[in-house]
Amino acid sequence: MDDAPHPADRSGPDPARSGRLTRQDALAHLAAGDAALQDGEYRDAALRYTRVIGFDDPAVTAAALVGQGEARYRLDDDEGALASWEAATRLGETPSLYAAWRNVAAARVRARDLSGAIDAYRRAERLAPPEDRAEIATRLGWLTKETGDPRAARRYFAKGRGDGPLVSVTTILIAATVIVSLTALFSSEGAFLFEALQLDKPAVAEGEYWRLWTVTLLHGSLLHLAFNMYALYLAGPIVERWYGPVRFLLIYLACAAAGSVSSFVFGGDIPSVGASGAVFGLFGLLVAAGRVHHPVDRQSRALVSQVGILIVINIVFGFAVSGIDNAAHLGGLVAGLWLGAVLPPSRVPTMASLWQRPDVARTNHVAKVPAGILALAFGVVAVVVVVGIGIGTNLRA
Repeated sequence: MDDAPHPADRSGPDPARSGRLTRQDALAHLAAGDAALQDGEYRDAALRYTRVIGFDDPAVTAAALVGQGEARYRLDDDEGALASWEAATRLGETPSLYAAWRNVAAARVRARDLSGAIDAYRRAERLAPPEDRAEIATRLGWLTKETGDPRAARRYFAKGRGDGPLVSVTTILIAATVIVSLTALFSSEGAFLFEALQLDKPAVAEGEYWRLWTVTLLHGSLLHLAFNMYALYLAGPIVERWYGPVRFLLIYLACAAAGSVSSFVFGGDIPSVGASGAVFGLFGLLVAAGRVHHPVDRQSRALVSQVGILIVINIVFGFAVSGIDNAAHLGGLVAGLWLGAVLPPSRVPTMASLWQRPDVARTNHVAKVPAGILALAFGVVAVVVVVGIGIGTNLRA
């Protein structure tokens, strides 16, 4: 509605005049209503907004309903205000939808309808601009605490402070890997687990593709397990902080698949176990993202600066010692380098984002990465994995 008159300009059509409104008249009434609301002339504002309600553009009508609710609230008509805001939420996706849900939430708090307020704030949270998300999360924290849900309250307060989830994806991955690996190494079910989950190359050629990922849950010895889990403990939280838990998990799975396919094609028929391909992928991502996107993350700077040396040492060690699946290491590493180069970190500021949007450094909220970039990054890995499966399967035909 860029063609609306300036809010301070209340000259325009007479709100008492009936008949169909032109778009210009509707926008003029909205602007006049905004100016009256700002000047404390709430009845005049309500009259202007009411005249616009029913206009055939839902965005214009929604704006009028939100304004009408504001005017009614200032006139101590809480029920009427809530009705106006709720009507605005029923008009679908409009530029006023966030304001409508936020006002509905506040009105329900005043009416002591805390469950209704929680629902409205959750809807508002999904639509909120970055600078408002922490405030809404904190309000949800107090409301869920008041309604007897301390677990949800802790989660929302953590979001309000900008903390990560109470249990990180890295922690879940480490716990699952340790449990499965120790069970396989020391229980009577160990032989079955190895047979079912290891990267059995002929089995993959026959269509057992889940092994591309389940191989990460198994390790051949305590030393192998300890080394990989320590590496994941170091790299995982950084990647998760840079990209968020969902993208971190996708990155981990993508690198695991790339490492497994590389082993499937170049590693012979000896079964493989271990999360090394995925871990090398995380290392590669940190190197590439650090060099290409320059994330502003002082907490991780020291470790990230040493990742390149760690990669070189481990690759040299892998070629010097027999029995190490270097193909999986290199496949995961290449996938991580690609993802890190293409995908900018979305949860911490980068040099580019600071240059374009100085507020990112202050808010530290999620920056939107275009869907096309996400599709390109993961799509290329997916294509390589599919092609690699085809090549490896043909080699074993």
